Amino acid sequence: MTTEIKVPVLPESVADATVATWHVQVGDKVSRDQVLVDIETDKVVLEVQAVVDGVITEISQVEGATVLGEQVIAILTEGDASADISAPAKPAASAPAATAVKVIDIIVPVLPESVADATVATWHVAEGDTVSVDQNLVDIETDKVVLEVVAQDNGVIGKIIHVEGDTVLGSQVIGQLNAGATTSAPAATAEEAISSDELASPSVRRLMTEKGLTAADVSGTGKGGRISKEDVEAALNKPVAAPVAKAAAPAPVVQDLGERTQKRVPMTRLRKTIAKRLLEAKNSTAMLTTFNEVNMKPIMDLRKQYKDLFEKTHDTRLGFMSFYVKAVTEALKRFPAVNASIDGDDIVYHNFFDISIAVSTPRGLVTPVLRDADQLGMAAIENGIRGLAIKGRDGKLSIEDMTGGNFTITNGGVFGSLLSTPILNLPQAAILGMHKIQDRPMAVDGKVEILPMMYLALSYDHRLIDGKESVGFLVAIKDLLEDPTRLLLDI
Repeated sequence: MTTEIKVPVLPESVADATVATWHVQVGDKVSRDQVLVDIETDKVVLEVQAVVDGVITEISQVEGATVLGEQVIAILTEGDASADISAPAKPAASAPAATAVKVIDIIVPVLPESVADATVATWHVAEGDTVSVDQNLVDIETDKVVLEVVAQDNGVIGKIIHVEGDTVLGSQVIGQLNAGATTSAPAATAEEAISSDELASPSVRRLMTEKGLTAADVSGTGKGGRISKEDVEAALNKPVAAPVAKAAAPAPVVQDLGERTQKRVPMTRLRKTIAKRLLEAKNSTAMLTTFNEVNMKPIMDLRKQYKDLFEKTHDTRLGFMSFYVKAVTEALKRFPAVNASIDGDDIVYHNFFDISIAVSTPRGLVTPVLRDADQLGMAAIENGIRGLAIKGRDGKLSIEDMTGGNFTITNGGVFGSLLSTPILNLPQAAILGMHKIQDRPMAVDGKVEILPMMYLALSYDHRLIDGKESVGFLVAIKDLLEDPTRLLLDI
């Protein structure tokens, strides 16, 4: 004969309770009036006792599960173990269910050799959240890229060790995933993973975490020293009073703002790196900028004539960037010094054409590399740039995407910039700034015509590139863009 072990009737003001501690397990022999399990509500801990002698044959609600009043949480088979041979069939199935949960460490990916550490950028989950395999859990930000850490299995997030903003190392454990756990039993496995305090229930532990307390800071008044929410509140009333007076010291600064507010946030690792590199470029190079302008009407007419056929043939849109890249690549062939860099006291001339394309992302400006641009057709260039832009937007650029590059193109015109002086992208020797295409009156053969004009700006390192070369390079780009047929004929 079997007996159901139920949660006691809960008071009217209590909606549910938590399975706090099982004092027995499946297969254990118990006697009448023996305490089997503690059920915890918001205020008290209720003991559930055995009503007869027997053997525990099934436990359906493990520690940490949320239960209701009079809910069945286990089965007790009357008599001794030898008297019920069929009973073990259930515990054999139930025991693995309770132990099937495996704690998997969430670790930082292995960082490249040139990257010393990283920052926890964004947690996309919280403790207790149910996750599925390959779900993105957290973004780890390095100096150049954002790395995604995905779930290795289905389960529940047990613990987050390093929060957003923490500096971490490669292969460092930053959290724990309770693989195989479900929403009905995540807290139990989470407690096992964070068992520094077994005296507090999951809800109480969360409250202590929110208030910045540990078990050592709270005196439990429940049975066996168990901690209730009232104990946490009592502990808060003691230690917090004094610090609050001290913490109030900076308050006048805030009050001086009146109704105005301000927000202070730390720089992201990427933003700090951008700032450092731009300052280094400004202070360590002899940077100079030369300007020119280009009539974009020939290219605009060409695009208008062939854009539909181009898209139908290549399944990609014909934009301006493919023309810019083609023109830059051809100009780099004619002026090798612009496709070079300084390494100590040496000049390194690059015989390949890897073009960095400035891409604006939610985390800042990055410059992924379009490799071997001289070997790519117009469609391949458009697809390559589009792919880099999408990866940049989604934070999926890799170290390989960001490494290298001999020359940079940045297009501020997409944001409405009419004229600017771009800053070098070290260790490159030059960068080309494209700008807004704007109709302007121009003198053509003694007559005034309205033409779509665009300013070009070439910033370069004067230590390596002379004025003659910089001007010649920019004029070559102008000529190629104003007569795009020359790009096809290589003249």
